[in-house]
Order: sequence, then structure tokens, then C-alpha cells
Amino acid sequence: MSAGVVPADTPPRILLLGADGQLGWELRRALLPLGSVLAMNRTQADLSDLPALRATLEREQPDIIVNAAAYTAVDKAESEPELATRINAEAPKLLADYAAAHQAWLVHYSTDYVFDGTKPEPYTELDAPKPRSVYGRSKLAGEQAIAASGCRHFMFRTSWVYAARGGNFAKTMLKLAREREHLRVVADQFGAPTSAELIADVTALALHRVRTDATFATAVWTQSGLYHLTASGSTSWHGYAQFVLQQAAAQGVALRCAAEAVEPIATVDYPLPAPRPANSRLDCDRLQATLGIALPQWQLQVQRMLAEVALQG
Repeated sequence: MSAGVVPADTPPRILLLGADGQLGWELRRALLPLGSVLAMNRTQADLSDLPALRATLEREQPDIIVNAAAYTAVDKAESEPELATRINAEAPKLLADYAAAHQAWLVHYSTDYVFDGTKPEPYTELDAPKPRSVYGRSKLAGEQAIAASGCRHFMFRTSWVYAARGGNFAKTMLKLAREREHLRVVADQFGAPTSAELIADVTALALHRVRTDATFATAVWTQSGLYHLTASGSTSWHGYAQFVLQQAAAQGVALRCAAEAVEPIATVDYPLPAPRPANSRLDCDRLQATLGIALPQWQLQVQRMLAEVALQG
């Protein structure tokens, strides 16, 4: 059989980890047409418990592992480096070692925090990582462990992820704008707000391709499986906040703070334990060329998410 290709008439066993998170919830939907999906949340598969995770893999024998679980408390990681490293680096290594030994595919998600954010242009997959935080270093260690394992994999680096389900920056801005007449938001950090829905759909497309296209599967396996995945375009956190409030006001949401009342501030005016990249923009040309897709502008799915939130009340 060609590298990593499961026959189209044989539905693969897909193990989804982190199934209750923003991305995991969307992956539950997107992966269903591909095979038999076993969706496990943190209670069912805790990535900090490596022996239990190993036992789960041996018991379930998945053909595809999709790891949407991670330690994402960026500031808390500064005081919990061992836990962040276990979940973001040691657990992915265990998953990768299993995938390599069983000829399974592994999908893993990484972050813009592997870069220091000083490059003036969007980062490509060829740029050397230089993380500045415990979180960034732990995620980079996970990437390196997967690459070193030799397993068949996709690693998608993304940034500024949001969804209608769960907490996120846009929903926080809406909440605060209902309560306050004035907001202050950082204006010197730039990135692309990226929906969990988009990431999940691209993941499903990539897995469909390796399952049905032997040439594509071999190319991904023998080359780097690392791809940048964000929406197109970019903005600052300040610009993002203004866009959210503008759209909410247009939909008739009652706000005390108007978009023009959001004050731009510098990163130094909002100190946090972990440093943030000033530039979180990722060049996604390699992914678009590989899959033959065009990633949408960031505003489109933010509008969709806000409409969903409005329907939820």
C-alpha cells in the first residue's frame, strides 16, 4: 500500500483529542465524513498523564490521531513550565512515536508563539523559530519531537483562534462594551483572527487528500508536513476590537462603548507575564498551493461568528 493511504472503502479509525475545546468541537463536525471518530475530552484523555495516554492509543489503535489538546494558558505557563512541557512537548512525542510505529497519521496544531515576532514580514515555514515564552518553547519542542519521529504528519501553525463556542477575544470585547463606555486595546501587535471552523475544514480536506491520493500522501510524508494556517489579511487587536463592535452595532446590539471609543494603546501599557509576538502574521502560501485552496479574509468568518453569537442571545 502507498505511504499512509487508507483504502477509500475502509473508513479509518480517527482518535480526536481535546474534543471539547473550541477547535476540537469544530473537528467533531468536520471529521465525521472521513471515518469512525472517537472524540475524547480532557477527562477521557488527559495529555498530562502519559502512561494513560499510551494505554489509550494501544487500546483504540487509531489510523489517524488528531491532537487538538494543548496547554494554552500562555501566562500561567511561565509558572508551570513542567506541566506545559509535558502536555505540549512530551505528549505529542508519545503520539508521534505511536504513529511512526503503527504507520498512522498524526495531525497536530502549533502556534505563532514559536517566533519572536520581530520580523517585519509574515513568517514562512522556513523562518527559524525563536520563542520568547515558556508556552512558545513548549510548543516548539512538540513540533521538533514530531518531526524527529519520522511519523506521517501534518503540523498546522495558526494564531488568534476563535469560535462561537467558548470564550474568545471578540466575545470578551462585546461583554466589556456592554458594560463600559471606554475600552483600551493593544494596537501594536498584528495577526489574523482565524476561526476554529476554518482550521477544522482545512484539516478534514488535508486528511481526505492523503486518504485518497497516493501521490499527495507520499509527497507530504517525504517532505515537511509543517504548514501555516490562518485566515487571509491582518489587523491589530485594536482593529479587531473596533471591527467586532462595528458589526455588533450594525446588528442592533446595544453597546455602551462605540467602536470609535476604543483607545489604542501600546503593549508596554498592558504588561503580562509572558511576552507576546508583535508580529503574528503567518505566510500561508505553501498550504494554499499544496491543497489548491484560497483562504478567506479574516473579516468574513468573524462576521459569521458574531451572527452565531447573536442567535445564541
